[in-house]
Amino acid sequence: MQPSDSTRFSALFADVMAYYRQDISDFMQSLFWQACQSFDFEQVQEAFSRHAKDPERGQYPPKVADLVRILQGTPTDRAMLAWGRALDAISRVGGYTDVVFDDPAIHACIEDLGGWPKFCRTDLKDLGYLQHRFCQAYTAYTGRGEFPFPRLLPGDRSPDFEFERRGLPLPRPALIGNAERCKAVYQAGVGGGKAPIAYLPVAALACDRLLAAGNASSYRAPQVAA
Repeated sequence: MQPSDSTRFSALFADVMAYYRQDISDFMQSLFWQACQSFDFEQVQEAFSRHAKDPERGQYPPKVADLVRILQGTPTDRAMLAWGRALDAISRVGGYTDVVFDDPAIHACIEDLGGWPKFCRTDLKDLGYLQHRFCQAYTAYTGRGEFPFPRLLPGDRSPDFEFERRGLPLPRPALIGNAERCKAVYQAGVGGGKAPIAYLPVAALACDRLLAAGNASSYRAPQVAA
């Protein structure tokens, strides 16, 4: 929802709570607004309706967790849906094309599993194990809230400099899902992998300063005979 939707959201929330004969506080309304803000107004409206029709939970006023469960699903539900989308992209796009999903957690999971080309070339007999690892990683990443992820998943194609050397434009990545959210993922991600890796000489690792910074003051580097 956009800030311009706040007025009709307030009216909807007031109607829902009136149905349950509940008073509304500013704090309560702000919690629901924050939880629902990333969804369309129509989706939020439908979620309130689904809660009211639930034979078990619908007899009680909705809580924020009830709306989140309806709008987002359980962590297992979300992981399985993400796996299905990634699996569908394998057959529709393939490993030779760069891809950008509209979900950064999918980028992080596939990067952990060896990258997009390797992910696409998994043998059928290994798909069950891959699914298990993907869903575990997806649940962990989404549970953290914030995590680094690559801006796109590069396909198995010629490197960028080959295109630049020949004066050719870089191939466009395939956008998987909502185009605007794909653009947001690309802009928020990092290039060249999820985290930089630095290399230091062994002597530097034995430096007292580095040892102190790493809380390893009890370690003593071995003496080397002259």
